[in-house]
Amino acid sequence: MTSLEEWARRPRAERLARLGRTPGDVAAAFRGVDPAALTRRPDENNWAPIEVLCHLRDTEASFLDRLRQIMATDEPRFPTVNPNQIAAERRYLEQPLAGALEAFHRHRDATLTFFAMRAEPDWARAGHQMDSRGRRTIDDFLGVMAWHDENHLAQLARALRGEA
Repeated sequence: MTSLEEWARRPRAERLARLGRTPGDVAAAFRGVDPAALTRRPDENNWAPIEVLCHLRDTEASFLDRLRQIMATDEPRFPTVNPNQIAAERRYLEQPLAGALEAFHRHRDATLTFFAMRAEPDWARAGHQMDSRGRRTIDDFLGVMAWHDENHLAQLARALRGEA
């Protein structure tokens, strides 16, 4: 798998292309899956396939919100979040597949539109993540998002095979 640092160095067009492919890759991964497999966790420490999808959906909405804040405010600060806590609070295991897929696609389309509207100076605008990741530009976020997609597509494939 490609590291975050490697994604950051890749051309912007390549990072955007990864984001553009992900909704189709996710939909294809779920095609024909036994409904019982959607909520089956590979082990006690790893998410079930539906949880991976819901994480992608909610993280996409969060990324887009942060990107919009960066454009609206100089150097906004973003709180640390706990993905496992969010999964429990939002009851990911009870989420319907079709609705989660549709929402992820909708959020990703909005994100791609956001990126398409950026002028060159916009890519240098930044916000601060209040955890160890610190200051990130919009261009940095694009690399993080490409890496995040690749990481969770691999996790989804493993979960669908029942592997951790």
